Amino acid sequence: MKTSDLHLPAGVESHIGDTPDEVAGTLARAVAQRLSDRLADGGRASLVVSGGSTPLPFFRALSSADLDWRRVDVLLADERWLDEDDPASNTRLVKDTLLQNNASAACYLSLKQPGATPADGLAAARSELASLAWPLDVVILGMGNDGHTASLFPDAPELARAMDMGGQDVVAAMTPPSQAQKRITLTLPALLNARYTALHLKGNDKIATLERALSEPHEVAAMPIRCFLKPGLQVFWSP
Repeated sequence: MKTSDLHLPAGVESHIGDTPDEVAGTLARAVAQRLSDRLADGGRASLVVSGGSTPLPFFRALSSADLDWRRVDVLLADERWLDEDDPASNTRLVKDTLLQNNASAACYLSLKQPGATPADGLAAARSELASLAWPLDVVILGMGNDGHTASLFPDAPELARAMDMGGQDVVAAMTPPSQAQKRITLTLPALLNARYTALHLKGNDKIATLERALSEPHEVAAMPIRCFLKPGLQVFWSP
């Protein structure tokens, strides 16, 4: 599968680079501009990011952006239910890579709260996010080869509720059998209508997954990323 073979829906734009660092820099500049524009209107700006290894160069590039980071609220699209000192914690990853340099002044809103399970921590997570203005300003998503994004996993028993566009919750507990850890995630209604949404991908396998997602766009429960493949989405990809 080549990027030239990929037929994106009308209104979905692609940004393709030769290396992960090149694409990370392009994405960082785009996000910094969006945040700057939002901050120029007064008030605060929100930035939702995703964990994993793909966004690391993006986080490092964005951390040096010249912004009034004191007025930027940063949060994850989803998180594993792990203590912050666990190597698999995405909170730890964000603090170690994104919330450095200029971005160290940002306000981090943690989805991981006290409690033995994500369900135990939902009320505290809702309280943590209570000051956010909706819709979100900037959302950066990733995608798994099963078509999940955030922790909207196809095999999670809580998926239908987390994707219910009539639901009022902004967070949901997720227990997908395919994953080693329980999760907490922003819900589909919370994520879907952000002012700016980017899908950050790396590798030919992700192009093949995206092609599968585009082939049957209405089967959203099978591949939840399909919900985001709509006009306005920006796709950033590198080999």
